[in-house]
Amino acid sequence: MDSAVSDATAVDTAVDTPAAAPAEAVPAAAIPVQPGPVGESGDAGPGKPDPAGEPDPEDGAQDWQLDHSRAPIATKIVVAGGFGVGKTTFVRAVSEITPLQTEALMTRASEETDDLTATPDKLTTTVAMDFGRITLDNDLVLYVFGTPGQQRFWFMWDDLVRGAIGAIVLADTRRLTDCFPALDYFESCGLPYVVAVNHFEGTERFEPEDVREALTITADVPVVIMDARKRYSVVETLLAMVEHALSTTPE
Repeated sequence: MDSAVSDATAVDTAVDTPAAAPAEAVPAAAIPVQPGPVGESGDAGPGKPDPAGEPDPEDGAQDWQLDHSRAPIATKIVVAGGFGVGKTTFVRAVSEITPLQTEALMTRASEETDDLTATPDKLTTTVAMDFGRITLDNDLVLYVFGTPGQQRFWFMWDDLVRGAIGAIVLADTRRLTDCFPALDYFESCGLPYVVAVNHFEGTERFEPEDVREALTITADVPVVIMDARKRYSVVETLLAMVEHALSTTPE
């Protein structure tokens, strides 16, 4: 009898006594996530971040950057004109990258060849070229090359113009004769061009048709009035150039 009571008491004690507390749980955030299987293409699988660093639309990526079957249409445009007409300012105002500039300080050696009457505050001059880039209409990329204006650097024009779809001839109404060499050059090589009158503050404003008549250019050549310091004005000029080039040589 005593043995039976002792056995019952032992059973009750085993049932009522709580089990030992488990070890303290480790926070889920502290457990490193093992990477999933990566295929030969480098994709981490559905729902996994791509280790290759593909562009994200939310980061402002262009459509052609997301679609590997497409490539941007790269075109080249040349900006020419006389000395101090605003070619460097034109490229600097529109470029989405830090523009390449080959500016050099002007010295007394150029006093007899460079006329600073209209631009007395000009201290530097382009000795090779200016270069900038702008993306237009989603996947249309324009590479803009500015030519040097002085006659002693004209020998570089042939290389800068090679492969261009068209040119922009900048003009200053105070000295229209300075743009005649550029007009003659593009007429002789058959490259489509537009005339962009860079309107300087404090100068008289002329209508495009008045400029056309003064330059004796044909009616099919667009003439625009613009400000090389303002990005929107430069973009409009580039669009006019692209439209004219497409209408002249659609292929």
